[in-house]
Amino acid sequence: MSDAPTPKLELLDVHKRYGERTVLDGMSLSIDDHEVVCLIGPSGCGKSTLLRCVDLLDPIDAGAIHLDGEAITSPGIDANAVRRRIGIVFQSFNLFPHMTVLDNVTLGARRAQRRDRADAEAQARELLDRFGLGDKVDEYPNRISGGQNQRAAIVRALMTDPEILLLDEVTSALDPELVGEVLGVIRELADRGLTMVLATHEMGFARDVAHRVCFLHEGRVLEAAPPDRLFGDPQHERTRQFLQRVTEAGRL
Repeated sequence: MSDAPTPKLELLDVHKRYGERTVLDGMSLSIDDHEVVCLIGPSGCGKSTLLRCVDLLDPIDAGAIHLDGEAITSPGIDANAVRRRIGIVFQSFNLFPHMTVLDNVTLGARRAQRRDRADAEAQARELLDRFGLGDKVDEYPNRISGGQNQRAAIVRALMTDPEILLLDEVTSALDPELVGEVLGVIRELADRGLTMVLATHEMGFARDVAHRVCFLHEGRVLEAAPPDRLFGDPQHERTRQFLQRVTEAGRL
């Protein structure tokens, strides 16, 4: 009998199709507790779809996804209960424009978790202050920068105290000068030991913060390794081609 710990998150031969297009084609991936995994690869390789399937936003067509050894893709599973354990942040901030930062950040906790407003707001203020938004609680999204909006979106995801945080290209919609402040928040969360899965085009950041980097190709993990090894000595020709193009574009 193996003494290996149960993975925090595990995808087992996951398939996902949209009409005739196969996006995940036997995706298998195991992520340990407190591990930070970065997903890289060309557009259309399945990064965003993988994250949406883990958060049960998109149903899978075959295979299974396990959280702490439990199949969360089984029929009859309480998707809302699963989502309370998993936070997700998209590249578009998805903040409500008619609500203040504080109301945006606390809405899910108050509505989905039925938390007391004062309790939720106290936690939100603490988190917003930690990530440099303490003076923006009463501002509206159109009155703060894109980087501040994205930090607020991350705080919103943290309000449920998630066991795993999924981040889908969270810097791709930002001006280059705002990218650093968002990556700083993610680096702090990584330092605190939060389990994270990030789809990213920020190769330098993946090299610095990830425990493992996975190169996705045609809906599968083609290669996975610690960042120094994957970026320094990729084993697959397709990985080498991708990284060469990234390097030529000045992004690595």
